[in-house]
Amino acid sequence: MQYRFIKKPGPDEYPAYSSVYMDLMRDDGLVLQHLHDNFFKIKKFITELSAEQLQFRYADGKWTAREILVHLIDDERIFTYRALRFGRNDHCPVPGFDQDNYTRYANANERSLESIFDEYEAVRKSTLLLFENLPEEALMRSGDILENDKVTNNRTVRTIAYHIAGHELWHIKIIKERYLNLSTVNEII
Repeated sequence: MQYRFIKKPGPDEYPAYSSVYMDLMRDDGLVLQHLHDNFFKIKKFITELSAEQLQFRYADGKWTAREILVHLIDDERIFTYRALRFGRNDHCPVPGFDQDNYTRYANANERSLESIFDEYEAVRKSTLLLFENLPEEALMRSGDILENDKVTNNRTVRTIAYHIAGHELWHIKIIKERYLNLSTVNEII
């Protein structure tokens, strides 16, 4: 399948902290194709890790690879929900979320990789279908997010697609560098 072109957003379309994710993304408009392809690359990469590597934490309080995967799934679900709300021009503020509590209570380390990747694939397919079928004008809409009792309106729908893809790359880069001591000078995945 050939996915639609979605222009990379400018820095005025997302909060400053998101630049770490945006900077990892190519400026080729193929974010949906990258999301599709990267799922399979990540699955191959992670399933080649040993049991010890999957349970490794590079410091106290840091997540294991399984926890990172479930975090990526949770984050993608939440951000895709935001894209749906904003894309449909919903003006009700969307609440933030506590990623640490989500990870703490997900029991990711008790799950098989197969179950995690089954869920990951289902979420990814849903994400791709949403972004593929949003009307063009919906990509530039934005909405309100309520975080720490403060409402912010600074993220367009198209930015969310790039956030999901860049956030995923960021965490795989962290696994390679801090968990496996690998260099990610070339491609991250």
